[in-house]
Amino acid sequence: MAGENLDAFKNTASGNKEIDASKKVKVGIIGTGWIAGAHIQQYLQMPDVEIIAGADLIPGKAEAFFKENGVTGARCYPDHVSMLDAEPELDAVSICTYNKTHAECAIYALKKGVNVLLEKPMCVTTEEALEIMKAEKESGKIISIGFQPRLDPNMQKIKAIVDSGVLGKIYYIQTGGGRRHGIPTPFGTTFIQEDTGVIGAMGDIGCYSLDMVLNAIGYPKPLTVTGYTSNFFGKDPHYFEMDGKPAEYADLFGVEDFAAGFVRLEGGIILDFRIAWAMHLDTPGDTIIMGSKASLRIPSTECWNGELDKPMVIYTEVAGSQLETVVPKIFVDPNDPTQSCFYKKVRSFLDAVKEGGKAPVPTSQILYNQAIIDGIVKSAKIGKEIAIELPEV
Repeated sequence: MAGENLDAFKNTASGNKEIDASKKVKVGIIGTGWIAGAHIQQYLQMPDVEIIAGADLIPGKAEAFFKENGVTGARCYPDHVSMLDAEPELDAVSICTYNKTHAECAIYALKKGVNVLLEKPMCVTTEEALEIMKAEKESGKIISIGFQPRLDPNMQKIKAIVDSGVLGKIYYIQTGGGRRHGIPTPFGTTFIQEDTGVIGAMGDIGCYSLDMVLNAIGYPKPLTVTGYTSNFFGKDPHYFEMDGKPAEYADLFGVEDFAAGFVRLEGGIILDFRIAWAMHLDTPGDTIIMGSKASLRIPSTECWNGELDKPMVIYTEVAGSQLETVVPKIFVDPNDPTQSCFYKKVRSFLDAVKEGGKAPVPTSQILYNQAIIDGIVKSAKIGKEIAIELPEV
């Protein structure tokens, strides 16, 4: 990780005390499904971590999860409340539950004095995000949101280009992308049901593309949003039959598989956003950051998870000539697990916990990300533009 990013993680946060460096950080995992596997694999590479507990609503699932990953001695619980109540020595938890329960798990952990690494999306509504931030402020603990693409050097290059001033005044951004065929049902229907996922493509991959551009331009506050959502593919039984999945999944589908939003941001910036889990198109477009001096094109990917298929290009004009500057891709050694974005996400969180630092991905920023997603949902329901109003926490 770049030195300047590490320095940012070491700033002292009020109310959060450093942990004795000679002791292992005691960690628990709430929700032991697919994404929890990525968390535990990072923790297992870190000699200063001890995994002591796990919780899952499905009987026996946490036990099987720890056995599969070679973890012995970890205590298992049927829910986050019983785990947090019974484990006063916990220093930190990874929250890997389905979207709907992110907020309640995070708030309870913070109130118990435990630091939190919360998988994205932060939650499912703006109101929940504000309640998380309130609990964070009252607890003095760290909560970092799981946007690991920020730690990819190519994603960091985007921000460096914007910060350099070469683009001039940013006035328009187009972002989004998505998959031609990619509704996620690898282990069942929790991603696609309304009572568990609540939000679909936006919460899964759309939040990544939003974070990529908003982080690059300093996370200006969203002011208004006009939103649209649809689920033509998710409600089609044939779509799931093509994947060898039950046609009944279409009856359970209760989230969006496509969303679009037109957002006005502070500073006179327009954000044009669209994301898809499924569409009859290879991509709805590259990400474009347009400035008064130059523009940056970022080639579209399926999920913006820290990888680029093609190099970025800067378009500008010099002495009357229209020029295109190719920004070479930065390659990361795939054989070095400590260079993966996911490892850096977990490591930076733990370093902040141990050193009394600030959250690597703070709620104060992701609140705006969540407000845009929630604004799209609410605007789509009423069919008109809405204002985004965010009270101080």
